[in-house]
Amino acid sequence: MHHRETREQPDVRRLDVDAGAATVWAACASAALLALAGLVWVLSGVLVARQHAAGVADLAALAAAGRSTEGQTAACARAEDLAETMKARVADCRLRGWDAEVTIYVDVRAPLGMGGAVTAHARAGPVEEAPTIVDSERTQG
Repeated sequence: MHHRETREQPDVRRLDVDAGAATVWAACASAALLALAGLVWVLSGVLVARQHAAGVADLAALAAAGRSTEGQTAACARAEDLAETMKARVADCRLRGWDAEVTIYVDVRAPLGMGGAVTAHARAGPVEEAPTIVDSERTQG
């Protein structure tokens, strides 16, 4: 009689319950990091657009105030030209006395076709009261 050596065969039916769990966790972590990076990207775009709108509003108000002697139509036309040059649009422009008040919209682009607009408001005009100039030599003596 031949004596065969018997080796224990691994149980093929037994599956490792944790097989692939690390891959799933890595995929989920990667997706979460990508979503967070996308959110930061969109928010930073909004902040940049907001600063751009504020700058355009300031310049457009100054431009309109510089033309206030020519009337509201000419003053606001100058503000609109400047805003268009700087990739913005004027939502509102008016003269109140010598003051020019301008509201600007700047479009915000976001991924997946989402987006919107940010708004900024500025006023420019003459100073109500002239600043007092202090002579430093007189105050030291």
